[in-house]
Amino acid sequence: LSLNNCNTILAMAATTGVTRCLNSRRLVTTRAGESRIGKQPVKIPQGVDVKLNGQTLTAKGPKGELSRTFHELVELEMGDGVLNVKKRAETRQASALHGTSRALANNLVVGVHEGFDVNLQLIGVGYRAKANGSKGLTLSLGFSHDVEMEFPEGVTAELDKQGVNIKLSSANKETVTQFAADIRKYRPPEPYKGKGVHYLGEQILRKEGKKGK
Repeated sequence: LSLNNCNTILAMAATTGVTRCLNSRRLVTTRAGESRIGKQPVKIPQGVDVKLNGQTLTAKGPKGELSRTFHELVELEMGDGVLNVKKRAETRQASALHGTSRALANNLVVGVHEGFDVNLQLIGVGYRAKANGSKGLTLSLGFSHDVEMEFPEGVTAELDKQGVNIKLSSANKETVTQFAADIRKYRPPEPYKGKGVHYLGEQILRKEGKKGK
């Protein structure tokens, strides 16, 4: 086969699932694989009510209610205390969505049952956080002004007495992790003294400062 013909056949892999192409230099094999994560059923714990309406999954539990609409290339099936996620087609796109969709469905169920927490630690002289009730946080991060962070919907925060340890909680994993990342980007940990906003337990590669002669 010529290289052009080989590339044409490979481009068809997205719809055929398996393609094998041989030219004078190499053998190329493309296969729509099976996701190990996608094959695992999502366990539905007691106290969580899960409803499926077409491609929209809704879960309600002690921590709240969440819903998500999934891509048409994946199929959701309710079983006996479990939720199964399957591919509708043997294509690359369906395989890429399989594991992701299963993970998103699992986050939905776990979120309304247990919730998700992200712990931040402020390290630096004068670095502090104060809660403005249920509105948001006021952060002192070494700027000439304080940083005001408004809580996204469903996110709450707990602070220690010193205001250096922040615990963010929410049923929605995407929302709480994104909010934590938004806080961290104002003062990412620097490598010399380690000052900044850290994820709790985060390891920062430290650098040695310049030494005087």
